[in-house]
Amino acid sequence: MKKILDSINIPADLKRLSIEDLAKLAVEIRAEILDVVSRNGGHLSSNLGVVEITLALHRVFDTPRDLIVWDVGHQTYAHKIVTGRRDKFSTLRRQGGLLGFPSREESPYDPYNTGHASTALSAALGLAVARDMAGERRRVIAVVGDGSLTGGVSWEALNQIGHLRIPLIIVLNDNEMSISQSVGAISKYLGYLTSGQHYLRVKDKAKTLLKSLPGVGGPMIKAARALEEMVKKTFFPGLVFEELGLRYVGPVQGHSLPSLLEVFEKAKTETDGPVLIHCVTRKGRGYSPAQDSPEHFHGAPPFDVESGEPTTPGAKPSYSAVFGNTMLRIAGEDERVVAITAAMCEGTGLLEYAARRPGQFFDVGIAEQHAVNFAAGLAVGGRRPVCAIYSTFLQRAYDQIYHDVCLQNLPVVFVLDRAGLVPDDGPTHQGVNDIAYLRHMPNMVLMAPRDENEMRHMLKAAFGYDRPVAIRFPKSEVVGVAMDQTWRAVPLGKSETLKAGTDLVLAYGSMVLPALEAAERAEADSGGGFSLAVVDAKFCKPLDEELILRYARAGKAIATVEEGVLAGGFGSAVLELLNRHGLLNVRIKCFGLPIDIFPVGKRAQLRERYGLDTAGLAGQFRLFFGGPGDPAEPGTKS
Repeated sequence: MKKILDSINIPADLKRLSIEDLAKLAVEIRAEILDVVSRNGGHLSSNLGVVEITLALHRVFDTPRDLIVWDVGHQTYAHKIVTGRRDKFSTLRRQGGLLGFPSREESPYDPYNTGHASTALSAALGLAVARDMAGERRRVIAVVGDGSLTGGVSWEALNQIGHLRIPLIIVLNDNEMSISQSVGAISKYLGYLTSGQHYLRVKDKAKTLLKSLPGVGGPMIKAARALEEMVKKTFFPGLVFEELGLRYVGPVQGHSLPSLLEVFEKAKTETDGPVLIHCVTRKGRGYSPAQDSPEHFHGAPPFDVESGEPTTPGAKPSYSAVFGNTMLRIAGEDERVVAITAAMCEGTGLLEYAARRPGQFFDVGIAEQHAVNFAAGLAVGGRRPVCAIYSTFLQRAYDQIYHDVCLQNLPVVFVLDRAGLVPDDGPTHQGVNDIAYLRHMPNMVLMAPRDENEMRHMLKAAFGYDRPVAIRFPKSEVVGVAMDQTWRAVPLGKSETLKAGTDLVLAYGSMVLPALEAAERAEADSGGGFSLAVVDAKFCKPLDEELILRYARAGKAIATVEEGVLAGGFGSAVLELLNRHGLLNVRIKCFGLPIDIFPVGKRAQLRERYGLDTAGLAGQFRLFFGGPGDPAEPGTKS
């Protein structure tokens, strides 16, 4: 039987469908999303929860003339399917395929690129103001999750939206979740407004009943609406959104197409100012495993649809899991240790830690700036805070790291998960900038382990340095080395030589083992033309200056290798050291990543693209150490 979805090529095709056909289409779209994500991996729970909202928006509004800005953007799979990209949907999150987030380069239906939370309200307001300045007549809609409201920038935007009072539609998708369960007073307030799903079900059933009464149904519905508004004003005095200057509509059952179409049609004619439509949805709707455990299907690997279990379960744990287990041990030894995460409890490996040590754990919501400020206060108060935040998200708290932690030289440990090249998520999630944005911070120590055993020792040692420390590790399985049962000292600023040789390969963190293998391969291919010492730098700051200067003063060639941008990175630190000591004639080459907008791809594919895989490094080592000729440019394949 032919699917309704087969006839949907652009949003205008939705306008000819009946409500019943729209409901069938929602089922078909969920099946399509489930099929592709089960094979490719991706954000499942959030996308299953927003299908009806997506269809209703595109049915009511005139996209792409009317602009929809999606906060975070990890819930746009249905949006992509109905905006002319269904034929490419099977390429989702694959190299050369569709991005898992909105992309202006990908479609005119994506007016604004998003990938980080809490940005849509500010962007939508900017688009609305630009519209009015240009004298255009178009609607601007921001779709925002309740989790994104835990981010301070959302409230900064709401403050100005209420002040300017220009026409703008905000769809609040309230599913009581960000990635993990939403936390904080805002989440409780929204729960207070909705008073549970039961209220919405009763409301919809009452409306259906009244419509069935001939002659009197319409007037009774109007009277019921007036009564509802009076009750809301009586029992919810001073609604936060109303007080900010927004007209509040809701709560609305976010999976009821008739309800959504009705409120969106009314919002479409709103010209007096901003309106916020509070929609209550459920993450993972239509797929029981995702409904029951939405956090497990936030960013899911490929999985078996019937069981919900991963199809390629990892034989080794992730660095995140090892970090979480190590934190449990350290916190058990020192009650001053406190773990902080920004709505990433499971992603950072702290789920078990949170359950077993709730008094030493805080999830602050999607609020990285607050997380760092909060950690600073804890440190002043005698605690030993650990901020576990993805590399790409910690950059949102740049000023707090500098102003609140580093200037006061506070012993806050930053654990940067997903550092380096990150698979599948594309440019917004690459953790390639942290070395550069942290290296110039006063008092900061930068460390990176070559394997999971070294990571455990670094984490333990960080508490002994009594100053700000950042430890980075990749999104990947661990190497699989044996784990020491007792703690081992990690002397501050000291490297470790893994292989003896004449010239020097100085590698940092995740690039140590690939550089070691590449050096051995390059040596073998050269037929004894050169020999390479391979050193695990361990520290980017402070550097092991004594070792580096020893090679430089002896006139040896030096290569640095890092999985981060070269501009301001680890190699730059080595170059600055040589410059300070007047060693300007040393032959040195820095291998790493260029300044780029990094595409979608697996980590191995991205490493190969930028010459950081073993074969690429070996070839570049042969060119550089084998002779005086000009080697390939840094960050490119030879």
